[in-house]
Amino acid sequence: MNTLTIVAGTLAILIILLALYIAFLQQQLRSINRQLDKRLTKHTRQPIRLELLSRELDTLAININKCLKAEENLRLKGIQEEKNFKELIANISHDLRTPLTAIKGYQQLMGNGELNVDQQKKLQTAQKHADELGRLIEHFFEYTYLLNAEPELHIERMNLTNLVAECLAASVPALEENNLAVQLEEPPPIFVHADKERVTRIIHNLIRNCVQYSHGDIEVKLLAADKAVLSFKNPVKNASVIDVKRLFDRFYTGDQARSNSTGLGLSIVRLLAEQMGGNTSASIQGGFLEIRVELPL
Repeated sequence: MNTLTIVAGTLAILIILLALYIAFLQQQLRSINRQLDKRLTKHTRQPIRLELLSRELDTLAININKCLKAEENLRLKGIQEEKNFKELIANISHDLRTPLTAIKGYQQLMGNGELNVDQQKKLQTAQKHADELGRLIEHFFEYTYLLNAEPELHIERMNLTNLVAECLAASVPALEENNLAVQLEEPPPIFVHADKERVTRIIHNLIRNCVQYSHGDIEVKLLAADKAVLSFKNPVKNASVIDVKRLFDRFYTGDQARSNSTGLGLSIVRLLAEQMGGNTSASIQGGFLEIRVELPL
């Protein structure tokens, strides 16, 4: 009986020690989870710390801290690279403006002189390319300005229906020059709370996108659901090579037809919409590309 008692006592002690060890492990794991959750929710950079010593848990904490440090270094490197990229684009935009202004000036002087028909055609071709380069530079400048400047929004209640109609009317010459007609499905007036200047930029960028890439007439719709929805729909060439998931990415051009584009127009649309609490989306179906912009009602 004494032997059995000793064995039973020993087993009881072992079970108690094992239960305490398991409880200790659970406590340490909960502590790790709390600290990780704190880093995620409160954006702190504190390393993971353990209150009690355990070689295995200590090694785990060390490896977690190494991973967190590596992730933090990558994040900071990404921020610095993004900053450098913005500065590069801003500098390029500024540096290109000066020689372009000189080129246009000399073209104007040449146009005022006596030129034969062939020379006039060549000059007009050069002016056309200079104007196109000017538009590309303006896109660069606008995009970098919007990225770097603190958005000063002037939110007001505005009639989106009227603004779309006004922008389309102002774009009639460009549309007619490209043999494009616009069908506007106009519902009762839709009012949104937004910055009028930014919404105007969005609409004009969408119109320019259609003028440049549409292979047929344009369909414009205005809808009101949880948010106001502005839709531009047009037929496109080589729809299969366009990745709609990347259409709003900067510098994405999609196909050869967009080779003379910066790929910034729709990026600017997305940036402006998000600044006002809206969002953007794109879809392709049956050879038609639809760009949708949602704005708060």
